[in-house]
Amino acid sequence: MQAVDYNTSMTALEAVLLGILEGATEFLPISSTGHLILARHLLGIAESPFTTSFLIAIQLGAIAAVVLSFWRSFLDAEILKRLLTAFVPTAIIGFILYKLIKDFLLTSELTVVIALLVGGILLIALELLHKENVHGDDSLRSITYKQAFLIGLFQSIAIIPGVSRSGATIAGGLLLGLRRVAIVEFSFLLAVPTMLAATGYDLLKTYSTLEAGNIGLMLLGAVTAFIVALLALRFLLAFVKTRTFIPFGVYRILLAVVFLIFVL
Repeated sequence: MQAVDYNTSMTALEAVLLGILEGATEFLPISSTGHLILARHLLGIAESPFTTSFLIAIQLGAIAAVVLSFWRSFLDAEILKRLLTAFVPTAIIGFILYKLIKDFLLTSELTVVIALLVGGILLIALELLHKENVHGDDSLRSITYKQAFLIGLFQSIAIIPGVSRSGATIAGGLLLGLRRVAIVEFSFLLAVPTMLAATGYDLLKTYSTLEAGNIGLMLLGAVTAFIVALLALRFLLAFVKTRTFIPFGVYRILLAVVFLIFVL
């Protein structure tokens, strides 16, 4: 393993760089958390309770971008009920496994690399085998409660950093026969209660250990993530209308191989 001289604290520039990475990758099926963990390693930022909480908290910026872009959907009671149904399994599993996620999974670069590699292979295989339901409905109201619950189960797999929350939900939706545009938008919306719960629970557990400077870094990272995520949302919605997710699968594999060979 390549030796890295770890910093004892995070700088404002590093917070901005991580915020850019979070906003750019949160809604793509390439794992934002995985990218942040690997970036933390490359930047030489020491693993600590604060840096782990930082990686969770800056997701609030991406959440705000979704709310701003899709606020009308959150006023639709039928869509909200489906989102709640999908959120339940993730909330239960995340609560039960919180300490495992925080103390081990979010600190393991090797776990991220393996998940990126396996996830990339599976994503390509899914796309090669998947046949789009051309007669399906793009409306989120067409998603049944059973499908919503199963999508939530798929999302819970993403407690493993490197899997990708959006990748897991999108793959689950495609396997369940949903239209590509519908499951991508549903994945965006489902991110809001999921990341709000994850961030809120983590901050509740760790707020007493945070210093004023650390809170400022979190806000800086979150604001940066918000601005970049607005652009990333538009990109992915336009992308899925005409293309498959195979390029993202290839990217995941290449990134994993590069880290295995040159970094870890």
